Amino acid sequence: MVEYNEPVQQVRLLIADLDAGENQIFSDDQLEGFLSITRQSVKRAAADALDAIASSEALTSKVITTQDRSADGAKVADALRKHAAALRGRAKEEEDAEDDEPFFMAFDLTGPMSAEGEEMRL
Repeated sequence: MVEYNEPVQQVRLLIADLDAGENQIFSDDQLEGFLSITRQSVKRAAADALDAIASSEALTSKVITTQDRSADGAKVADALRKHAAALRGRAKEEEDAEDDEPFFMAFDLTGPMSAEGEEMRL
């Protein structure tokens, strides 16, 4: 069973690249590359991976119709890009929430007054 505690596996989970072995869309090294580009942001790395899949789909599939089946690469690519945009939106929300946390702590400097150089006694 796969543990989804590692960033690479979390990216795989978000992009549904869950097949084992040779059936995976991206290698671990490629996903590490996406993580590196996005400064270890799992959601942004997943969004970039989905954009890469969308570009590949749009370039290779185009619109294909055979007998009773059809595939539209542009529509698939558009859906993948929308998913990528949603992931980037969620990543931004999380980053903004982290930014709302206090950056520093303020100390109360209005304690009992004493003369300069005088020692404080407890």
